[in-house]
Amino acid sequence: MLMPKKTKYRKVQRGTRKGISKGAKTVHFGEYGLQAMEPFWLTAQQIESMRVAVSRSLKKVGSLFLRVFPDKPVTKKPAETRMGKGKGNPEVWVSVVKRGRLICEVSGLSEVEARKVLRSAAYKLPMKVKFVKKDQEVQF
Repeated sequence: MLMPKKTKYRKVQRGTRKGISKGAKTVHFGEYGLQAMEPFWLTAQQIESMRVAVSRSLKKVGSLFLRVFPDKPVTKKPAETRMGKGKGNPEVWVSVVKRGRLICEVSGLSEVEARKVLRSAAYKLPMKVKFVKKDQEVQF
C-alpha cells in the first residue's frame, strides 16, 4: 500500500474537502486523464486497486501516471469504546481529492483504447470522474 515514509505529525485534523483543486487540473504527463467531478477521500487501497486494473489493461503498451498520493492519516477509535480518552490510532491513509483534480493519466494509446482503460479505472473509484484530453479547457 502507498503511504509516506515519514510524517511531521502522526495524527492530523480532518480538514475540508469543499472547493476546487488548487493544482493538477490539466493533463501534464500523459495524453488523456481522469478528472474528479466531486470531492472525496481516496484511500490507499482504492488507489492501488485502480493502479492494478489500469496496468492489467495497458498490457505493456502505454504508461500510467498517478497524480494522487495518500499522505493524510485518518484515525479511528475501536468499536464499543466510551467517549473521551483522546484521539484514536491511524487506520488508513487517504488522499484529499477536490473537484477538478486529475487522478491519473495515460499515454501511448489511441483515444478509444484510453477511454476503455480509464473506464476500468473509474469503476474502482468511489466518485464521479470525467475523461479529459491534453490541452482541454477546464469546466468549473
